[in-house]
Amino acid sequence: MNRESAARGWQRVMSACVLTAVLSVGTATACDVAPVIRYAEPAAVKAFFERQGKRVVTFVGYSGAGYENRPAMLDEAGRMLDRWSPTDTIVNIGATPDGIGAVYDLAKQRGFTTAGIVSTQAKRYAAEISPCVDYVFYVEDDSWGGFVDGDTTLSPTSTAMVDASDVMVAIGGGAVARDELIAAKRAHKTVHFIAADMHHAKAIEKAQKKGLDEPTDFSGAAASAF
Repeated sequence: MNRESAARGWQRVMSACVLTAVLSVGTATACDVAPVIRYAEPAAVKAFFERQGKRVVTFVGYSGAGYENRPAMLDEAGRMLDRWSPTDTIVNIGATPDGIGAVYDLAKQRGFTTAGIVSTQAKRYAAEISPCVDYVFYVEDDSWGGFVDGDTTLSPTSTAMVDASDVMVAIGGGAVARDELIAAKRAHKTVHFIAADMHHAKAIEKAQKKGLDEPTDFSGAAASAF
């Protein structure tokens, strides 16, 4: 075999190795779940999770606001997920893939059953559902969540979220996350909070569109609960 033939052979081997590596990574991270979708009242959502007989760990945080340091957020989420076993734990988030919803992919990689609880506002605005969620619960709600009368009564969506959870993990988060964490602590749920900034540029752009002063604090409303 001459040098040219050997070089071509080596290139083919290397190309095959690279392709195999790419396909392996894609298989490990891609989700293609056909979710079970239900419309349910908070009590029915809670009853569903109780029937599963598993711990429910709920992640809350920023959604559309995004994260200034997304890789760091995913690292923190991964460390939290590693505390529990897929055999006795369900990972619950807010059904959409944005922001904290990226944790769904990490959960599926680890073999967790996943669930999402979200307001019917998501249907109204045609919000995307994560391809990594097994069970989706739409809760009839005039809002996206949070307190509806000061700081005592949660909206139906947030009621379902808190009532269904045994553990709540917040990585940053806005007003809805803050209200759910406050309610979870009052209900003596296990709560973990990890500080994280929302995406700075998005926050500044949002303020500019509303004619508001540019924000200088990006820590999110949820931080005030701690």
